[in-house]
Amino acid sequence: MHTKAIYPGTFDPLTNGHLDLIARGAKIVDELVVAILRNSEKGTPLFTVPEREEMIRESTLGLGNVSVATFDGLLVDFARSQGAKAVLRGIRAISDYEYEFQMAMMNRKLDPELETLFMMPAEKYTYVSSRLIKGVFHLGGDVTSLVPPNVVERLKSKVPGKI
Repeated sequence: MHTKAIYPGTFDPLTNGHLDLIARGAKIVDELVVAILRNSEKGTPLFTVPEREEMIRESTLGLGNVSVATFDGLLVDFARSQGAKAVLRGIRAISDYEYEFQMAMMNRKLDPELETLFMMPAEKYTYVSSRLIKGVFHLGGDVTSLVPPNVVERLKSKVPGKI
């Protein structure tokens, strides 16, 4: 049986916590699609969708069973169109769990065949979020150990004079 999972998110920007989950998720499924939500309610993105796609592709080159796609609308519809059987979601804290639990239950209601797999990132990334990365970077903080090198370069090009 071929198991395909979707790892959805905005990935603005991609963090080492995301990469940790991608690498570990890719070990437990046959195919993992990193799915960038195009129209997020999280405000104005720092990076365009094509920039995020490129950063993820560059960062996952060594993972042969990982691909990148974009989607709008309901995750369950996208998962169905991809033939995915599961959704991979990361949980860093209890607050993440509450939100993710609600989303998983709604997805189950919309598509009872779609399972949700919760994974925790490595301990050193439990506090890392894209929002924190952007905030720390804009204030001149060093985020080089929290994002892949290609993301550091993209951040520098967005906000010259930082890092």
